[in-house]
Amino acid sequence: MNFLAHAYLSFGEGAILAGNMISDFVKGKKKFDYSEGIQKGIALHRMIDTFTDEHPATAEAKAFFRKDYRLYAGAFVDVVYDHFLANDRSIFTSEEALYEFTQGTYALLDNFKESFPPVFSYMFGYMKKDNWLYNYKTKEGVRKSFGGLVRRAEFMDDASMAADILDKNYTELQNCYNRFFSDVHAFAKQTLMQLNAG
Repeated sequence: MNFLAHAYLSFGEGAILAGNMISDFVKGKKKFDYSEGIQKGIALHRMIDTFTDEHPATAEAKAFFRKDYRLYAGAFVDVVYDHFLANDRSIFTSEEALYEFTQGTYALLDNFKESFPPVFSYMFGYMKKDNWLYNYKTKEGVRKSFGGLVRRAEFMDDASMAADILDKNYTELQNCYNRFFSDVHAFAKQTLMQLNAG
């Protein structure tokens, strides 16, 4: 799952959202430097990622990218899932609803800026200014996200094939998302309830 999905699966809880969004930038015992709420968000993020990786629909989606991108296939699927989430009218009933969600997400995150790891802090400025969360909606936005993956990866230098894979297998990948997302939503909701109860 990528940024939009992790934001949505924070269920409007600010500290959970902050932890969910920064989790990939917090290594090892560094998580204990954060408040209890942010630690729960970090834990939720990691459990969502494990659930996502182990889901049969994700395995099927990764297969489309594996030949060209090998170990990075999952990272491309994460972006693809965000694209279909942004266009899921059962969740965001209009473009305005998606836009309002993204602006609300940035506003919540602004309350936790002092806690951001440096790399995420730098990235958040661009995320907010260019509204990455909204732009997952468009294929152009997805292409830019694919390009970002390539720039950050050590052994990749071309994202064009990933865009072609999405175009050629669009319906099949959307079916993977459709089979997956209700499951991860239920899992995340239950997991967050358990984290908050503990």
